[in-house]
Amino acid sequence: MFEIPKLKHTTSGNFFLMAGPCAIEGEEMALQIAERLVSLSDKLQVPLIFKGSYRKANRSRLDSFTGIGDEKALRILQKVGQEFDLPTVTDIHETEEAAMAAEFVDVLQIPAFLCRQTDLLVAAANTGKVVNVKKGQFLSGEAMRFAVDKIRQSGNDKVILTDRGNSFGYSDLVVDFRNLPEMQSNNVPVVMDVTHSLQQPNQSSGVTGGKPALIETIAKAAIAVGADGLFIETHPQPSIAKSDGANMLPLDQLEDLLTKLIRIRQAIR
Repeated sequence: MFEIPKLKHTTSGNFFLMAGPCAIEGEEMALQIAERLVSLSDKLQVPLIFKGSYRKANRSRLDSFTGIGDEKALRILQKVGQEFDLPTVTDIHETEEAAMAAEFVDVLQIPAFLCRQTDLLVAAANTGKVVNVKKGQFLSGEAMRFAVDKIRQSGNDKVILTDRGNSFGYSDLVVDFRNLPEMQSNNVPVVMDVTHSLQQPNQSSGVTGGKPALIETIAKAAIAVGADGLFIETHPQPSIAKSDGANMLPLDQLEDLLTKLIRIRQAIR
């Protein structure tokens, strides 16, 4: 895999982990989660990238939480990275956000619904940062080669692809694990977004639902198939999280899950 700045424990043979809260809710919460994640990363030798959205642009309702302010949230992400010597990732939504966010984080993430937006992919590529593209819920893994091509042809070969399930009916998602090896055929690291793949979007209330009880199932299957990394949103109290609490993993359950997944990784290697 290409080098990700500040990524540690890369010689352990373990999968890497993108983890953190859905959205940056405040500095104290972000630092609390990061401290626990770093502790687990060091203990279990799992390479870690801290994840947090500085703004949530894709919300069902106008009154949904979207963020605490772009610059404020980005500076919190920057502080997390500096204080724990840790790479960070956040998602961007429009072309002008790429250069702005690149000043604060190490990895720029393209949301699934925007994975075909050429100008956005090119803007992210032009920053020189690692670009993590989430596979659209409406695409096959094979089709993601075009997103990879757009970034590489813009002069950036630091690409990660992430699966987050496929739309199934109007209010559910399913995971087709064929997508992982199909995306790996592009010679890029492939991540399984465990928590978002368990969303139940478009609920009548306007608040996305989820099936967090299946987090372990999806994560185990992804590692068994050979995923290079996992994306897991986690929070000390998902029930009061300001975004996507319905499908997040409680922070105190993460160590047990990672321990089981490491055993699977060792078995398949």
